[in-house]
Amino acid sequence: MKTIEVDEQLYRYIASRTLHIGESASDILRRLLSLPTEAVQANAVEDHLTQQAAESIEPEQLLKMTLDEVQLSKEESAIARFMLILSALYRAQPGNFSQAADIKGRKRIYFSQDPQALLENGNTTKPKQVPDTPYWVITNTNTGRKRLIIEQLMQAMGYSADTIAEVCNKV
Repeated sequence: MKTIEVDEQLYRYIASRTLHIGESASDILRRLLSLPTEAVQANAVEDHLTQQAAESIEPEQLLKMTLDEVQLSKEESAIARFMLILSALYRAQPGNFSQAADIKGRKRIYFSQDPQALLENGNTTKPKQVPDTPYWVITNTNTGRKRLIIEQLMQAMGYSADTIAEVCNKV
């Protein structure tokens, strides 16, 4: 473990981002910088076994398990919740996500595997990569449009109306 010195303002910022008692500064910074945790690196085999088990679970059940209420509630912005939901949808059904990602708006495409394609469809699309997927999505939309994108995506993926409504309300 290395030691670094930070000024008071930076220290307070890091400390203010603590999610639970005992969370280390390293854990906080890894989360804020979207770096993998040491536990994630050490559990690669466990992840593989989890993936095999996930393949035997119904997509709606897997989606509900993946969308951790606690994690979603910790996210302060609609964009962060939007991205978590999209990532969970991809993990639950990668094949169906690929087909459903063809949904479009009147003037814009919403998804692409090439961020440049999204930039070419509008001046202020602000594309971001959906975590743990090859897809990019536009993020410069209001919360209502984000819900509509998720609703259309989930309909195309074959989710029930109840599940769609429940997930859309989490954005």
